Amino acid sequence: MNGELPSSSAAPRRARVRAVATLLATLAGVALAARLGVWQLGRADEKTAQQASLEARALESALDGATLARAPLAADAQHYRRVSLRGHWLADRTVFLDNRQMDGKVGFFVVTPLALAPGSGVVLVQRGWAARNFTARTVLPALATPEGVVAVDGIVAPAPSRLFEFADAASGPIRQNLDIASFARDTGLDLLPLSVLQQDAPGSTADGLLRHWPAPATDVQKNYGYAFQWFALAVGIAFLYVWHRFIRPGKP
Repeated sequence: MNGELPSSSAAPRRARVRAVATLLATLAGVALAARLGVWQLGRADEKTAQQASLEARALESALDGATLARAPLAADAQHYRRVSLRGHWLADRTVFLDNRQMDGKVGFFVVTPLALAPGSGVVLVQRGWAARNFTARTVLPALATPEGVVAVDGIVAPAPSRLFEFADAASGPIRQNLDIASFARDTGLDLLPLSVLQQDAPGSTADGLLRHWPAPATDVQKNYGYAFQWFALAVGIAFLYVWHRFIRPGKP
């Protein structure tokens, strides 16, 4: 009889251990899913505030070449402000960024340095999109680049967005990406730590480039969708625990 006592008491202990482990796992799953949902709501709030900041910057007076930032942190504070510049194009330094899309078509983003007034430095201008020759891939599109002093209106922006590239894709006029600091070292130009998205100005001469730049995307709705999914998962985990522990028909 004494030999049967451990086995008769072991089953209830195992059941209690399983019940505690299941409860702890449920609580951990609910807490984690709920925490991720709250985090997504926080990201949505950050993006909403960012969008409001961008809209406020767009209403501020236009910057000129003398007021453009020369330090990275100051440049961040100027992103998406309007700018009205005067300078001359450094056409021989033009870079064609490959595999860039606009209006659903793939081609080049044309980037040309604009030399501002003496002492104001040089700024990279994303002039627009141009089609490329897919038969002769090394043939560059013809550009109408005026000589002398030109007026350029646009929006202050970060450096052109980066795409995946191979190691040998960062030299020559056709490139996959363009890093401002590296380009400044290679060319010896006094480049500012920002770029400008050129916009069509009233009365400006057509140059054949498309400038249908997309608005900065905040994707707030995506964060709300993710938050809903995480909260739904938390509720689902809790419901399954309650169902199997207390409600399931036929449970002893």
